[in-house]
Amino acid sequence: MTKLSFADAGAGSGRALAAIPSPEISSFNLGPLTIHFYALCILAGVVAAVFWSERRWAAMGGEKGTIMDLAVPAVILGLLGGRLYHVISDYQLYFGEGREPIRAFFIWEGGLGIWGAIPLGALGVWWLARRRGLSLSKLSFAIAPTLPLAQAFGRWGNYFNQELFGKPTDVPWALEVSLGPQGFMRPGMVPGEFHYHPTFLYESLWCLGLAVLLAWLGRRYEDHLGGGRLFAVYIMGYCVGRTWIEYMRVDPANEILGFRLNNFTALIVFLLALAYFVWAAYRQEWFSTRVVPISREPGTQVIDTDPASAETPSRTGDPGNGGDDGTEAGGTAGAQRED
Repeated sequence: MTKLSFADAGAGSGRALAAIPSPEISSFNLGPLTIHFYALCILAGVVAAVFWSERRWAAMGGEKGTIMDLAVPAVILGLLGGRLYHVISDYQLYFGEGREPIRAFFIWEGGLGIWGAIPLGALGVWWLARRRGLSLSKLSFAIAPTLPLAQAFGRWGNYFNQELFGKPTDVPWALEVSLGPQGFMRPGMVPGEFHYHPTFLYESLWCLGLAVLLAWLGRRYEDHLGGGRLFAVYIMGYCVGRTWIEYMRVDPANEILGFRLNNFTALIVFLLALAYFVWAAYRQEWFSTRVVPISREPGTQVIDTDPASAETPSRTGDPGNGGDDGTEAGGTAGAQRED
């Protein structure tokens, strides 16, 4: 890591002053606790996504509080998955000569890979939805527009950490990046350059636009975007934006054939999402539509909202059905088609 003096910092390349100044602090103390703005940005995104998802789920006939319950395992596993992807894909930052492996656990310093966060977060939603007999298809429809909204908030954490910026530029909206602690250059900085493309802002705006687009598509083409197809559109839309934004970034990253690893990941994920989008178009009848959970205690079953269950014969007293009535049998059949 190169060290410069602040005199060197003032002798920049003569570029115009940045329209976006560097944040002076990235955390503050609250008693014995240190509160990091990076964490607050992620928290703000989670709160916004849960609130909006709850409204969308209730409008679909779902019970209030369902999304909040799902958010707990989803957020925990999402953070774990995001950190794992980051540490694995950028292992050189934590392992090797002169590195401190313990810093792999310092999540507040930044470093969450969306490519790991979404799969593990979705696993948490699937697990709890399956236990309650809820339609994962319907849940994905409610959640899809809210995820890019959460990402739009979360990207501002990179601003406070002064990380993941783009190439040097003199555009009026350039981001001014200051030297790191003790005068060291931050990862990706070019000697003599202190104004860079604010890729955090580009991605935040892209995600906001994607959230609006998904909400409109869901309202306009609801009958055609079931079975997880709206969620697939979210995945494809994010991959497109991330590809060109990733191309602008200058932070150290592993490469394949001259392209950053995340570009290849985005391409693969895009193709998988596209394949699913096409496949699901011909399998709409396979997906459950249940938005009300099934009670597993005899005598307390809720009304079955899954039309598919009406075609399932009652199996009262069936040991394989846990002693429940036909409502449980129908709901389970619908949930199995989801998988």
